Amino acid sequence: MQPQAKRYNSGSIGYNYQTVPKTPFLDAPQNIKKMIGGNELGSNGNDHYYQGIIDQLYKAADMIQCGNNPILAQSILARLNHQLSPIGKPFERAAFYFKEALQLLIHSIVNNMNPISSPFSLILKIGAYKSFSEVSPFVQFTNFTCNQALLEALDGFDRVHIVDFDIGYGDQWASFMQELALRSNNNRIPSLKITAFASPTNDHLELSLTRENLVNFANEMNVGFDFEIVNIDVLASVTWSLPFRVSDNEAIAVNLPISSFSSYQIPFPLVLRFVKNLSPKIVVSKDRGCERTDLPFPNHIVHAIQSCTNLLESLDTVNMNLDTLQKIERFLVQPSVEKIINGRFSFLEKTQHWRSQFLSCGFTPLTFSNFAESQALCVIKRTPVRGFHVERRQSSLVLCWQHRELVSASAWRC
Repeated sequence: MQPQAKRYNSGSIGYNYQTVPKTPFLDAPQNIKKMIGGNELGSNGNDHYYQGIIDQLYKAADMIQCGNNPILAQSILARLNHQLSPIGKPFERAAFYFKEALQLLIHSIVNNMNPISSPFSLILKIGAYKSFSEVSPFVQFTNFTCNQALLEALDGFDRVHIVDFDIGYGDQWASFMQELALRSNNNRIPSLKITAFASPTNDHLELSLTRENLVNFANEMNVGFDFEIVNIDVLASVTWSLPFRVSDNEAIAVNLPISSFSSYQIPFPLVLRFVKNLSPKIVVSKDRGCERTDLPFPNHIVHAIQSCTNLLESLDTVNMNLDTLQKIERFLVQPSVEKIINGRFSFLEKTQHWRSQFLSCGFTPLTFSNFAESQALCVIKRTPVRGFHVERRQSSLVLCWQHRELVSASAWRC
């Protein structure tokens, strides 16, 4: 099926509406021009330089995967210390973050320990996320697109139960609550329950802050609200029962971002079977294009570097100071790279592509409405930078930067 024509951003700021805060890749690290994009390499002729970096990262990842002496992999990565830094061109920065993540993985393997976050780092992470949301359409595109699909599927229901596998800072649900309040009948107060799955390693301070913010916002919107956190590990039990209460008169919907499973030690098909048993009205998902468990570990790393490079290229075009950009990369991009590396290392075996797993478990893709696409286009038009556009690919809506995928949104039903 051929994708529809691309809708390009004109570069001007568009509608002022209220807001509340695949490309296939090769199985070997070859044809680096396809990964980096013609602009950067075409002008510099540094093909061999970039290819050499990819080759070394690929070799180090392969050694880690095979269980060879980690000292050998560490020596390869150490050589890259002299070539890469967090200051440079997008590809060099992306490669630096993956090099750092592989070194951190080796350190955790050798010393059997994981880094611990602090309250101060949470403050910096929230600041970076806020800045990223303001300068890039990435977050608003996924939030508004998925929320519109949810609102359409849940139309007519006053009691809504969201099962969320990646609650984050809860900003998506603040926007959703506002829409619930606007469409509600004056005689009935809308009700929203959120069941957030989290792992024991999740930042408990972050979860508490998310809960507090959502409770306060629900009070302002006059929306009945309940928030429950459930340990994701209960789904690994052979004989689990439903780990939370479900009322007969509430409509269930599920938020299931693909990237969230980089943080969980639960097989994805197991989660899909659990979700199907809930009989939700709709399941919405987001994919950053870098979750390729259908590839071997080192190839997955190479593919993810491509996705990260695309994102960093899009950020480089935004008019913001260097300090803000570096904070976004240090406290948002780099931790996400670490999650990709650590999550995939926990499940080294290849699986079906995530979309194939949805289909195998009996889910059917839903097509986003024209209104959802129009809303996505409005988000792009509000971004005063040329180069972003929205594409329909199969049943998904995809946010692209210079013809390359940044993130996609999809919707499913049982």
